[in-house]
Amino acid sequence: METNRIGELQTRAARLREHSLRATAEAGSGHPSSCLSAADLVAALFFEVMRYDPTDPGNPTCDRFVLSKGHAAPLLYAAWAEAGAFPVERLLTLRRIDSELEGHPTPRFAGTVAATGSLGQGLSVGFGVAWNAKALERSDQRVYVLLGDGEMAEGSVWEAVCLAAHYKLDNLTAIVDVNGWGQSQRTMFNRDHEAYAERLRSFGWHTIPIDGHDMTAVVAAYRQALTVKGRPSAIVARTQKGRGVSFLVDKDQWHGKAVKKGDELDRAVAEVWSGIEVQPLSAIPAQGTRRVVAPAPSPSMAPPAYKIGDSVATREAYGTALAKLGTVNPHVVVIDGDTKNSTFAERFAAAHPHRYVEGFIAEQNMIGAAVGLSASGKIPFASTFACFLTRAFDHIRMAAISRANLKVAGSHCGVSIGEDGPSQMGLEDLAMMRSIPDAVVLYPSDAVATERLVEEMAQTRGIHYLRLTRPKAPVLYAADERFPVGGSKTLRSSANDAVTVVAAGVTLFEALSACDRLREQGISICVIDAYSVKPLDAEGILSAARRTSGRILVVEDHYFDGGLGDAVLNAVATTPGVSVTKLAVTGVPRSGKPAELLHTFGIDADAIVAKVRELAAR
Repeated sequence: METNRIGELQTRAARLREHSLRATAEAGSGHPSSCLSAADLVAALFFEVMRYDPTDPGNPTCDRFVLSKGHAAPLLYAAWAEAGAFPVERLLTLRRIDSELEGHPTPRFAGTVAATGSLGQGLSVGFGVAWNAKALERSDQRVYVLLGDGEMAEGSVWEAVCLAAHYKLDNLTAIVDVNGWGQSQRTMFNRDHEAYAERLRSFGWHTIPIDGHDMTAVVAAYRQALTVKGRPSAIVARTQKGRGVSFLVDKDQWHGKAVKKGDELDRAVAEVWSGIEVQPLSAIPAQGTRRVVAPAPSPSMAPPAYKIGDSVATREAYGTALAKLGTVNPHVVVIDGDTKNSTFAERFAAAHPHRYVEGFIAEQNMIGAAVGLSASGKIPFASTFACFLTRAFDHIRMAAISRANLKVAGSHCGVSIGEDGPSQMGLEDLAMMRSIPDAVVLYPSDAVATERLVEEMAQTRGIHYLRLTRPKAPVLYAADERFPVGGSKTLRSSANDAVTVVAAGVTLFEALSACDRLREQGISICVIDAYSVKPLDAEGILSAARRTSGRILVVEDHYFDGGLGDAVLNAVATTPGVSVTKLAVTGVPRSGKPAELLHTFGIDADAIVAKVRELAAR
């Protein structure tokens, strides 16, 4: 490569280092030393290799860059500013409340593919983007993910490494910045970049170990990655944390510390430029300026084909709904964690195999990949047993920060799954998902409601969670019934109701059974199907409570804290004269038959009858 071109890239790298130093010094906080180690890698990528439109950093059809080591955000912003996406002066607003340049990347800045900062997630996101480009769009888009060596200890990274190799994603390149330092100490292999390369190679990746500060070697590595077929590539770069500044280079206690404005900053900037033969900078040509047009709303999917009284599990109805939805909406993609024969996602896989991703038993990567699919304009549905979503919760939390259009289905909820025992029982999922800002949490009780809610999920952007149960249940609703988000259904009501009973899923059927038994004893109750847990139909529940002397009983197959009962409590907390009693699972359950477990934990019809009689007598 010609000498003046290498000199220009070295000039760009020095500018990125200076921008990172000045921005963090102005903010008084940040991670400049992590930016300095990767500046050469990013300069070569942005100004020699990657194809993009500098005026449209969020264009999903161009090559994409995911900054997995999100604490190096100033470097990301500096690269886009240098490319012309916004004035470099804006870099000095880093971390201010009025700035889109946040301490770790979020979609408030258009060049962010997904929010990072919780380490170990970027490669999963990159997998989703790369799989979409290769398998669905069949485009020449390439995806680059910059990781730190510290986050290579995260299991989710290796989940993504495995799956990318399995799917032969030769359009995906990982860049590992091996600078040898974590936050508090040396990383696991210090600066032994060959150790990381060897591990990645053993997983089926094409690895390119290099000196990450030799610009000629960096450019050659990127060019080599472009030629690799049939497997992903990893550029494993040995670097120095704090490169270019003598009092930062390879020093401890500088991970999250900015240099001070004044003499310290002046000295650091001067050292960055020491030895650099400044070259004229070329303009960045716009490449791949194909802006995606938002898809038109898809036609309604075929209505449910069930009859009232049919016996169908909601998890089975989920699979049927997915297959039907995929027929009318080409943007729907499904990923499942080796549970597709239990979640019935296999029905989508059979009907639309090219839009199905087998995620295997790697739930963190499953959610991260779905976020990448969302960033590519798809509507991803990710499914597994609800209990296994607990290990993916951080990815779901970050998906909310990413403003992802993510649909999650958790099956096998509650003690009602029976003999498989407590390790398989999702009993904390409502608490988890209710805590996600702006998330919609849905809990259908029958097959009709399930199908209708799957369609609702696809039509509205944002994070949606669908709670599914294992046992078959009678169909309650006619096929033309609608289930708007935020609604509820009143299934039993009279002028003399003593208590309002709120339930969903399996406990709804227990409430209906209790209603029949109580009627024989001369006691009437109102029974509400709270299929929309968040947002909750607060007004509908309060209206019913006013007719039952303010008495509400919530029954749920979930742990006592954080579930439907607490959602109802929140909704009525400021309403005088209304009281809420909860029946829920207390303590760790055990194996047993579903009916035995519902009875043991006091959430069956017997428990409801007893509690209603107690409340009515007060």
